[in-house]
Amino acid sequence: MKSIIASIAVAGLMVSGSAFATEMPELANKMNCTACHTVDKKLIGPAFQDIANKYEGDAGAAAALQVKVSKGGSGNWGKAPMPAIDAAGTKQGEIKELVDFILGLAK
Repeated sequence: MKSIIASIAVAGLMVSGSAFATEMPELANKMNCTACHTVDKKLIGPAFQDIANKYEGDAGAAAALQVKVSKGGSGNWGKAPMPAIDAAGTKQGEIKELVDFILGLAK
């Protein structure tokens, strides 16, 4: 009986472990990214996880995404435009930190 209960508990932990979502970093809130993005679901813009998966293994992705976040744009993920972040007075180091977080989500 104890082994059955232990097996159920371990299985529950394994399932619930995948249920813990990665938290959105505070920088994403500061830069207002959360108005259009979440970590794991498409909102107006793509999920950060989808961005990470798309650019996984791309050596130039970090630099390209830093420019995209800084200057904004549209067309890569649909028609909704992404506003420039530089206009909000964000430092390039903070943008790099956020891009590194996003790319670190790759599966």
